[in-house]
Amino acid sequence: MSEFQQRAARLLVGATLAGSGFLLATGAVAKDTSPEKTLQAASLAATCASCHGTNGQGIEGSAVTGLANLSAEYIKTNMIWFKTGQRPATVMHQLSKGYTDEQIDIIANYLGKKD
Repeated sequence: MSEFQQRAARLLVGATLAGSGFLLATGAVAKDTSPEKTLQAASLAATCASCHGTNGQGIEGSAVTGLANLSAEYIKTNMIWFKTGQRPATVMHQLSKGYTDEQIDIIANYLGKKD
């Protein structure tokens, strides 16, 4: 396993543990379906639409990945990697720095694949 893969695995485990602790402590933000939380999630997710399509559905003919068919965990992990510089990017490394970890969680749960 390469050094990058080892670091990525450690970050994923840490992010998963931290995220699960956050969700337990807050009563699971994703389950809060109040109108205010739904509006907040929709507003945050709308910032992704110009590249990833409305509601993460992707844009036909674009090289940019649609997010709606990805798991929320995958989206969160990659956003954290972009934010920390663990994953190289053309634009996402800068955009991701503008979101708190809580906002990343909200966006990922809103746009990610629904079970």
